[in-house]
Amino acid sequence: MWRLVSATAALFGALLTPALAQQPQRSECLAMANAAPRVMPVAFRQAAGSAEVTITYAGHSTYFIDTPGGLRIATDYSGAYQVGRLPDVVTMNRAHSTHYSLFPDKRIPHVLHGWSDDGKPAIVSERIGDTFVRNVTTDIRRYFGDDAGADMIRDGNSIFIFEVAGLCIGHLGHLHHKLDDSHFAQIGRLDIVMVPIDGTYTMSLDGISEITKRLRASVVLPMHRFATPLDDFMRRIGQQFEIDRRIDRSFRMSRDALPSAPTVIILDGV
Repeated sequence: MWRLVSATAALFGALLTPALAQQPQRSECLAMANAAPRVMPVAFRQAAGSAEVTITYAGHSTYFIDTPGGLRIATDYSGAYQVGRLPDVVTMNRAHSTHYSLFPDKRIPHVLHGWSDDGKPAIVSERIGDTFVRNVTTDIRRYFGDDAGADMIRDGNSIFIFEVAGLCIGHLGHLHHKLDDSHFAQIGRLDIVMVPIDGTYTMSLDGISEITKRLRASVVLPMHRFATPLDDFMRRIGQQFEIDRRIDRSFRMSRDALPSAPTVIILDGV
């Protein structure tokens, strides 16, 4: 009898596993953004948010995210900005060669492009280790000398979102235009957001400041900084954002440690 039950269970599991694998991954950040406020026991919140991520500014628009499970992620990875060991996951955007590499180190197991070569939007929705990675596509300006017709390449780049340790971490990439309501709906809630503030190569400081304010993330990490006076960016996003300037290039953050007031963390240790 037990052999029959075991065999039946094994067969059911074998049939169920492929079906589950084909189901779309679920975003906790979207779920939390769309859910109505609810009471959560303090003990549960502390347990869920105790794990920490380490975020390191490597330079330009490359940040390294080290997760509690030992995964290492690098954003807008070109290979030019390397800190410590090789990443396990790299995301790329193709606005300029400083944001991608067509020949990354073959030892990197997961290379995620923010664009598609077939004209369709890139779709990233993948759980890798302890992190769920997804994207929201945006348009980009064409390269200089590209006479293909339209001013913009539709869905040419991506905003990448990393969901790990109860945190929702967004990287806006080489953003060239304002976001509409559909973009914000797809992004959902962000706790930490990496924002380009060059004011020229991506988009205007006024435009990126409005996006930053609407995203309402607890932590804002400037990138693509060049010679942009940080005072200009801070003045535009408003007095509700505090400034935390550090001589380090890394910091650690957990869900419970998120600042109560929106804070711009500037890592000057690059």
